[in-house]
Amino acid sequence: MSLPESLENYLENIFILSRHQAIVKSVDLARAMGYSKPSVSRAVHILADEGYITIEDHGNLALTESGHATATKVYERHLFLTEYFKALGVDPQTAEQDACNIEHSISAETFNLMKDHISYCIRHIPNEVNPLSLTSEDLEGIEDKLNAPPATDDPGATY
Repeated sequence: MSLPESLENYLENIFILSRHQAIVKSVDLARAMGYSKPSVSRAVHILADEGYITIEDHGNLALTESGHATATKVYERHLFLTEYFKALGVDPQTAEQDACNIEHSISAETFNLMKDHISYCIRHIPNEVNPLSLTSEDLEGIEDKLNAPPATDDPGATY
């Protein structure tokens, strides 16, 4: 099932919050997204009913495997498109907003080909003639954000 943009945004925000705090609750999501608690509650229950998240003890939200896959896909698009637009010279706030709009509507095929093309150019065109200010390090930073382990209360825990 394809999720509406609004529900993809909830998944993406749960993913991001889970990288910064060990426990994610609906109230955290409402605060992060600037939405009312009733709106978040409704969306959270839809996502749970569809199998994208679980609502654990004490209201803790956790992504399921399919929820994690969808969230990382959306977040990768967001990060990549934001960096690409900034490299083109778009101001950061506009780049962020444009990426947020496009991340939900671009097809997987188009995104993957675009990402491969840009990655190839960054790695094979000398900096002096490369019109983009993107670097291999920028791309690695995106991968680092996507692959960061969830936050934990246990500072010695590894994933």
